[in-house]
Amino acid sequence: MSEPTEITESAVNAAVEAALRAIDAADDSSALTQVRAEHTGGTSTLAKLNALLRDVPNDQKAAIGKLVGGARGRVNQAFAARESAIVEAEATARLAAEAIDVTALGALRSTGARHPLMLLQERIADIFVGMGWEIAEGPELEHEWFNFDALNFDEDHPARAMQDTFFVDPAERHLVMRTHTSPVQVRSMIDRELPIYILAPGRTYRTDELDATHTPVFSQFEGLAVDKGLTMAHLRGTLEHVARIMFGDEAKIRLRPNYFPFTEPSAELDIWHPTFQGGARWIEWGGCGMINPNVLRAAGIDPDVYSGFAFGMGFERTLMFRNDVSDMREIIEGDIRFSQQFGMVV
Repeated sequence: MSEPTEITESAVNAAVEAALRAIDAADDSSALTQVRAEHTGGTSTLAKLNALLRDVPNDQKAAIGKLVGGARGRVNQAFAARESAIVEAEATARLAAEAIDVTALGALRSTGARHPLMLLQERIADIFVGMGWEIAEGPELEHEWFNFDALNFDEDHPARAMQDTFFVDPAERHLVMRTHTSPVQVRSMIDRELPIYILAPGRTYRTDELDATHTPVFSQFEGLAVDKGLTMAHLRGTLEHVARIMFGDEAKIRLRPNYFPFTEPSAELDIWHPTFQGGARWIEWGGCGMINPNVLRAAGIDPDVYSGFAFGMGFERTLMFRNDVSDMREIIEGDIRFSQQFGMVV
């Protein structure tokens, strides 16, 4: 609409009709607010007509002022009526959208479940804390010295080959993704005061192909005890106590001679699983032994004064034969249905 230059009845009526049409067309509060600004604000036609009253001769001001004032009143009344109708309609729509049928059945929503590996880790940690042991942690990206040298691995040991271990570039930094949690044991012997009784749970990495019984990323729990006068009898008693808590009072262990660079003597640990799904049987669980004197010396501990024992098992393997999981891939796929079957207790 062009800028008004004088107040005429036709100009006033045109401004009112334009405002009324815009008001009727507004279908929500936001649109009505915009219309109000355009048709009654300081830049609207009615406001500009009202401003022209100052130029009207005095003998005509009363009549023309009544014309403009009446027009503004009609527009304001129309705004008030339309606003009331819109507010009522919006309130009704909002109540309808928020309505709740209190007689309807509640929506069933899955709350998920904690992963059984974490539950098992906490269960085993609780057992050792109950015996007075401490939980120790260390970096997953480890220096080769902590992962191999300090544990009495020869430089040509197969475990140090590229086909078995993830080495991190550049090779001259001698960094690896730890292949076991044994570096935590070395760090504990260096940093902690003697005697030491620690459990080291955590993720480990090896260049295995993913299949039913292997995965390149898996988790272990390793134990370490260093004190005066420790023997294989203390090792056996500790492991047998843990086995009975984990697998029942009828569980027992046996130790078969083996070789590990970091223990001497060393043994494979078998457990008699009395409630195994296919019937009670012996199952290989992990490795253990008395700490090799060279490992104690690497950590600055005199093997003539102190002795110690160590052991290590896999969480995934423990979960598999304890809870009848046949395929390791089920553990790592992230399917919530796998976790839900264990509930909150493993």
